[in-house]
Amino acid sequence: MWKWETDEHAKAVVVIIHSAFEHHRWYAWLIEKLRTEGYHIVMGDLPGHGEQAKFVRVHDEAINEYITYIKLLMQNALSYELPVFIIGHGFGGLLAIEFLKKKTVECAGLILSSPWLHLRKTTSLITNALTSIGTLAPNKKISLEFEKKMLTRNLEGYTEMIDDVPYHSKVTGGWYKDVQQLMKNLTTEQEQKLTLPILLMTAQQDKITDPAISKKWLFVQNTSELQYKEWAYNYHNLFHDNEREEVFLYSKDFMNNVLRSLGYIVK
Repeated sequence: MWKWETDEHAKAVVVIIHSAFEHHRWYAWLIEKLRTEGYHIVMGDLPGHGEQAKFVRVHDEAINEYITYIKLLMQNALSYELPVFIIGHGFGGLLAIEFLKKKTVECAGLILSSPWLHLRKTTSLITNALTSIGTLAPNKKISLEFEKKMLTRNLEGYTEMIDDVPYHSKVTGGWYKDVQQLMKNLTTEQEQKLTLPILLMTAQQDKITDPAISKKWLFVQNTSELQYKEWAYNYHNLFHDNEREEVFLYSKDFMNNVLRSLGYIVK
C-alpha cells in the first residue's frame, strides 16, 4: 500500500478502493486533487491486482482476501487520528459496503462511484455459459468482456489507464458466483443497514452496472445523511470521464459538509 500526504494542514484521510481489474496508478489524478485540497490518501492494489496481475491470468481471489486488505488500509488511515472517508469505485464500492457492514470502525463517510450492485453487462454472457456447460463450475474460466472503452469516453482519462500492467476481466466461475451472491445479499437483505453519511454517484451511460439498483439500495439505508447524484452523460468510471472535475467538486463538498457536522472548521 501507499500513502500520499498533503502539504496543507490535513483535514481528513481518504481511503480509495479501486474496482476489479484496475490498480492504484489509474487514480493519480484523483490522488493529487485530494492532496491539494488538504487530504491524506491511503491506497493500494487489491489482492491479485497491480503488479500481481502480471502473474495472474485469471482472477479467483476470495472475497475475504479483499476485505482483509481493506481492513489493513483502514488501520493505516486511522493511525493519523483524523476523520477517515472511503471512496469505493465499481467493485471497490461493493467491497466497501461489505467491509463497513462487517467491521466496526470509525468512518466519517462513504463515497460510492458506480458501485457493483448489479452487473448488466454479464447477463447474456453468463446465460450462454450456463447453457453450454449446464452449470458454472468453480474452476471454469470466463471473460466478463469489460473493455477500457466501456469505462470512459474521455481521451485523457483513457490514456491514464494505459500502462505495463495487463488489463483483463478473466475470472473463474467461483469468483463470479461469489460476487453475484454478495451483490444479491446486499441488495435484498433487510438487516445491517449502513448508518454513516453516504454519497452515491452513478452514470446514466454506464454499460457495466445498473444505476437503478444502486439508487434503490441507497434509499433503504439507515442513515440520516445521504446524497444521490446521477451524471447524465458519463460512462462507468466517473473519476476518468469528461465531467470528472465536477464529480470531484461534488465529492469534496460532501466531505466538507460531513466534517462541518463533526465540528471541524472547514475553509
